[in-house]
Amino acid sequence: MNNPLRTFARTATMVIIAVVGLALEPAFAAHAPSDGFADLAERLLPSVVNISSSQIIDPKKGDEEMDDDTPLEEWFRDYFENHRHGDDEDAHPHKRRQTSLGSGFIIDKAGYIVTNNHVIENADKISVILQDDTVLAAQVVGRDPKVDVALLKVNAKRDLKPLVWGNSDAARVGEWVLAIGNPFGLGGSVSAGIISARARDINAGQYDDFLQTDAAINRGNSGGPLLNQNGEVIGINTAIYSVTGGSAGVGFAAPSNLVRPVLDDLRKFGRTRRGWLGVKIQTVTPEIAESLGLDRSRGALVSAVDDDGPAAKSAVQVGDVIMSFDGKAVGKMRELPRLVANTPVDRTVDVEVWRQGKQVPVKLKIGELKEEPAANAPDAADDTQTPIVRTELKELGVGVAEISDHARDKYDIPENIHGLVVLDVDEDMDAAQEGLHRGDVIDEIQQAAVATPADAQAALQAAQKAGRKTILLRVVSGDNVHFLGVKLH
Repeated sequence: MNNPLRTFARTATMVIIAVVGLALEPAFAAHAPSDGFADLAERLLPSVVNISSSQIIDPKKGDEEMDDDTPLEEWFRDYFENHRHGDDEDAHPHKRRQTSLGSGFIIDKAGYIVTNNHVIENADKISVILQDDTVLAAQVVGRDPKVDVALLKVNAKRDLKPLVWGNSDAARVGEWVLAIGNPFGLGGSVSAGIISARARDINAGQYDDFLQTDAAINRGNSGGPLLNQNGEVIGINTAIYSVTGGSAGVGFAAPSNLVRPVLDDLRKFGRTRRGWLGVKIQTVTPEIAESLGLDRSRGALVSAVDDDGPAAKSAVQVGDVIMSFDGKAVGKMRELPRLVANTPVDRTVDVEVWRQGKQVPVKLKIGELKEEPAANAPDAADDTQTPIVRTELKELGVGVAEISDHARDKYDIPENIHGLVVLDVDEDMDAAQEGLHRGDVIDEIQQAAVATPADAQAALQAAQKAGRKTILLRVVSGDNVHFLGVKLH
């Protein structure tokens, strides 16, 4: 079935596969518990399930979504022929049913089961197979592609045995863990390893915060639990790095503390309710840090504030660097979206921002993230062809001009954008290397608005007088607003 992480893998040198193993001998077996993991496995296995999801595929439309890159594909189909409960393939003589394998685990005795979203995405039939080979039809309660989780519900007509959640924040590098799942359709399998690293970003999405493990994770393990030595779930096995499609000892699990609030929302509302600030942010580079007087690169730089967002109703301003959020330090820009998303809607939080060389406390009330509205088309410029007069900013190696009607028409600049349009950039200068392009608009220099070349030259001279080696530019490029730290020459 279509899998966003597998699609990504086709363009990468190192292959990422999000169907995740066969038990391999642990590298540190000599240091495993003296009695092994037998008691733990015996207790946990009944709570882990196999998942078969399928959909009808029309050969006339091509087989782009078919997954025939393994010699076990035919075996997989035969395996599930013996487990499925009824089929409508006969009603579609020119079509075939594609089956995908995955894992899941029980979180409530009433029949709630967790798996990965990519295991059941686009499926029209989902079956859950318990350890005793009982096959149950499953319904999707809700799913969240952004963190790749889905919540299913089955009617078992008896209480099921749920697993217990653990605290993923307490997981330590080097700690023993178990991965349980359905590798290659073989059924419940256990593999052991350690936590290899924490907070991994594998470019799967904006909320990446994976636990890395060397416990064997393979195709079919997607959606299975990663458990600590107490038998508590600290992660959902989601992806692996591999050049062959098999386990290379580098697997990734979405941490329990990230997915639990999502699952709670899916159960209550059928969707995820994420916190929202209403700002656009960017990374604080060393150059930007120097221009703002920060001791080092840290925090998240606010490049734009939504007029109708929570931040606009507080004291957050464009150019602020968010240093901490709700008592948690923001070391890197990518940490902030996850902190905000996990914050309950309507909660008021304390935020520390860096502004004009000092830390400023701000309180704001978290909103709910909605789908972004489509951008409005810019108003058409009139036919007035006022000449574009170029001014050179030698310190930056940039030619600029005031935004006349002619410039708006030529460079497609909306009426609500003001500043200086960039006419040319010296390719040997730092501005070009930092990403400044012809047609961009500079509307602030060192956090001061600029509407004329004289404004820009005054801001540059003031920065040089203050001993700045790097200048901060706010740049509007199409629909994107961002900051650049550019060295002065």
